[in-house]
Amino acid sequence: MIIIDTGPLVALFDKSDNRHDLCHAILRTTKMSLITTIPVLTEAFYILSFSWHIQDDLWKFITDDNLGIYNLDRNLLKICRELMNKYQDLPMDFADASLVVVAERENISTVFTLDHKDFKVYRTKHGKGFKLLPSSLES
Repeated sequence: MIIIDTGPLVALFDKSDNRHDLCHAILRTTKMSLITTIPVLTEAFYILSFSWHIQDDLWKFITDDNLGIYNLDRNLLKICRELMNKYQDLPMDFADASLVVVAERENISTVFTLDHKDFKVYRTKHGKGFKLLPSSLES
């Protein structure tokens, strides 16, 4: 399983995004299922709010069962708060915190993200870093 962040979700559906083709290439070659959280989806829908049609494409992607959605219970929300406090200097937002707690809970080590600056810093509670997709980003 791979955790997917906001950036790739936006890039997959916004053809004007400069990482659109890169994210599609990764999606085509990935054999593992994708999972995300409601905070990530909230960000993606907000960023894509310039077009109802593009938002609807994201809805179709979700409802066609291409994307698992992990529910955050009260205990995971507490851990999100702790992580946001720990990484307040970045700062860590709620979406990123939710992905880190799901990765820890489900023992997922790969994150599909365009936010390498922050995800290179984040660590699990056992001090492990994440494998990032794409493996490198060019400006």
